[in-house]
Amino acid sequence: MSKSTSDFLFGDTDLHLFAEGTHARLYDKLGAHPAMKGKSTGTCFAVWAPNAARVGVVGDFNGWRDPHWLASHERSGIWSGFVPGVGPNALYKYRIESRFHGYQVDKCDPLAFACEMPPATSARVVDLDYAWDDGAWTKSARERQALGSPMSIYELHLGSWRRVPEEGNRSLTYRELAPLLASYVQQMGFTHVEIMPVAEHPFYGSWGYQVTGFFAPTARLGSPQDFMFLVDTLHQHGIGVLLDWTPAHFPTDEHGLVYFDGTHLYEHADPRQGIHPDWGSAIFNYGRNEVRSFLISNACFWLDRYHVDGLRVDAVASMLYLDYARRAGEWVPNRYGGRENVEAIDFLRVCNEAVYRHFPAAQTIAEESTAWPMVSRPTYVGGLGFGYKWDMGWMHDTLFYMQQNPVHRSYHHRSLTFRGLYASSENFVLPLSHDEVVHGKGSLVGKMHGDEWQRFANLRLLYCYQWAQPGKKLLFMGGEFGQWREWNHEGSLDWHLLGEGPYHCGVAHLVGELNRLYRQERSLYVGDAAPAGMSWIDANDANHSVLAFLRRSGSPEDDVLCVFNFTPVPRCNYRLGVDVEGYWQEILNSDAQAFGGSGQGNQGGVEAAPYPSHGRRFSVVLTLPPLAALFLRVTAPARP
Repeated sequence: MSKSTSDFLFGDTDLHLFAEGTHARLYDKLGAHPAMKGKSTGTCFAVWAPNAARVGVVGDFNGWRDPHWLASHERSGIWSGFVPGVGPNALYKYRIESRFHGYQVDKCDPLAFACEMPPATSARVVDLDYAWDDGAWTKSARERQALGSPMSIYELHLGSWRRVPEEGNRSLTYRELAPLLASYVQQMGFTHVEIMPVAEHPFYGSWGYQVTGFFAPTARLGSPQDFMFLVDTLHQHGIGVLLDWTPAHFPTDEHGLVYFDGTHLYEHADPRQGIHPDWGSAIFNYGRNEVRSFLISNACFWLDRYHVDGLRVDAVASMLYLDYARRAGEWVPNRYGGRENVEAIDFLRVCNEAVYRHFPAAQTIAEESTAWPMVSRPTYVGGLGFGYKWDMGWMHDTLFYMQQNPVHRSYHHRSLTFRGLYASSENFVLPLSHDEVVHGKGSLVGKMHGDEWQRFANLRLLYCYQWAQPGKKLLFMGGEFGQWREWNHEGSLDWHLLGEGPYHCGVAHLVGELNRLYRQERSLYVGDAAPAGMSWIDANDANHSVLAFLRRSGSPEDDVLCVFNFTPVPRCNYRLGVDVEGYWQEILNSDAQAFGGSGQGNQGGVEAAPYPSHGRRFSVVLTLPPLAALFLRVTAPARP
């Protein structure tokens, strides 16, 4: 133990940044840090509780009865002290005696780096040292995560990805997950995983979205070092790690942040601002600078200490609007009389600036479901400063369309083409996330229309359409092999389906092939966030429910032609205009028998002829398989 108590003292600069709302490394000062004072080993404790009359540390080292009282730091509201003899694995809480109402409570440390196994609620002293072995990843991370690089994300819930039925259906630990998950994601060709929240949460059924321990990975699956091992292993396999982050709200459990020092310290006092009506959780007071420092430090903490590559920020829309999920009279207008949460907007901008300043290779991704402008544009041009935004509109429109009987799809053609009007207005991620396969919504394949063959053909078509569209890709676990059941967090995915018939294996094979092509074909990713990355060939053939467009990277010889037949009727002799004469190879056909399809197609490719069509000099004549997608590219351009 090499650090001394002086390493954890709050200096004048720390106090200034904390009070200013811009401190990005509170975790270096607050919380519990094993240290030495002279020749004595122990732990430095520090907590922010400005309205406390006294703050002490209680734990298994003093029988939870006789607090070690901490010293107050002038007007900062910070209480700190060194407790000798307390080391790693000690359990503790802060005993807070408020200056108001005679309120006394034992609170978990807001900056606890580890917590007890729920339902127990104490913090645990830990040392976060770890010998990382992901240097090759970190050197290439900035290039791998650039806007013009491929990003295909596998979203998962760690506790229910795989389980051990022989041992009471328990979840795999972080260390057990690491080699299995890394190997599987690498095999499937995804570039990233997005892990649903791992920060400590009292109610497992919240999936981690109701957090009490913002700086502690859940003890349900192991220790902090165990989670580091998982991230490290994924990086060594060339896989980026995105983490769900929940700064929009927190639960009202007594041991948590709510009413922390006998006052509404972290949350608003007015329930019209401080309580979320749908979730019953507390809403952070983004106008309090110290709260901003807490949240900004939390974002940076996961990127710093756990080498996470990006944060998907949950429920951004609920932060932006004061009237979110509220009726008239249930919300307080801003100082200008509007519904926009000015303090939250400013916080998001400052937080994103801090992330990109300190971690330039990282990405932040907003789950934002409204038409708020410039979510993924820099703050210096008026944007919120995120790297990406989830395209919820694309998800809703596309799933609505895919649920329709193909006979009626021609009447809903605009559901597919509308995205063309806004596709480059933001840097988008196209999400088919956990939210679409829970709460009675059924699975993705269950949403598809038709008999079993048609449902799987539609599912393959949906994935091809997702991978072909400009934008990064996200697919929730189980969708990659067409799980029938909707997701259940209390059980494992239905892995046995991969051994039952051709359809599930076929979907998995297709997803792997889509990921391979996406990384291989520059035109499929380099223009994901640029208007020039896609060019329509025909967006208007509603009568046949066919779409066709080119994905482009700047050179016509690299164009990828993407064609979609959304009916179960094969289309023969279907002519489409192209810009390059030569042999157009069929590099993917979702109706291939290897994917569970009927095997119809173009025998490997077609020759472009000098017959103008769709305003282009050349054209190809294709057979469009039923409920299928074709990807083609020139492999032998004609010489002039």
